[in-house]
Amino acid sequence: MKGLDEAQALLGHRFGDERILAEALTHRSAAGARGAGSNERLEFIGDRVLGLIVAEWLIEKFPAEREGELGPRLAALVSKPALAQVAEANGLAALLAVAPGEAKRGVRGQATVLADALEAIIGALYLDAGLDAARSFIRRVLGDALSQQFTPPKDPKTALQEWALKRALPLPLYQLVEQTGPSHAPHFSIRVTVGDAAATGAAGSKRAAEQAAAALLLSQLPP
Repeated sequence: MKGLDEAQALLGHRFGDERILAEALTHRSAAGARGAGSNERLEFIGDRVLGLIVAEWLIEKFPAEREGELGPRLAALVSKPALAQVAEANGLAALLAVAPGEAKRGVRGQATVLADALEAIIGALYLDAGLDAARSFIRRVLGDALSQQFTPPKDPKTALQEWALKRALPLPLYQLVEQTGPSHAPHFSIRVTVGDAAATGAAGSKRAAEQAAAALLLSQLPP
């Protein structure tokens, strides 16, 4: 599969089984029936590995901070917009296998697709090489983002609400767009609207999807 060597160089690991990395780089549109063989399962585990490693990192780096301060830091670092920026900066979009029609529509540039792909390769790295390898990669690619967090960032939903209030706009409106997946592993897509601006976030819980949508919309709005 095209891009495997580049992906392994990015991850700093030579895979014992390259098939798992190929799966991590396969968008649902290029997979088999019902997404079989796509990166969705690896994104699921990569999301958990990422959260664990970043939480561990924050505890280490900010030993005097409480949960109320660490939580927003974690949410900001693992948000879809933040992960998409990391994926784009490291050339991950070019490595994704996407159906020709979706490629023409620019799916490789979508924030959720890029963020999910980054989580998927983290999941693949964890399964093939273990937690230490995943930790090394995550700390390397997220190092700049963490170093820029001089103070705990505001919760994205709170920040978006404050943005709207300062401009005398209606409060953000959150709407469920889609719910997929089994009951034990649901996936929510939620759209947030403020005035004429809107964005959609996706995650494994409604709250996380709302946060992702708010963070994405904030990244598109003027300061």
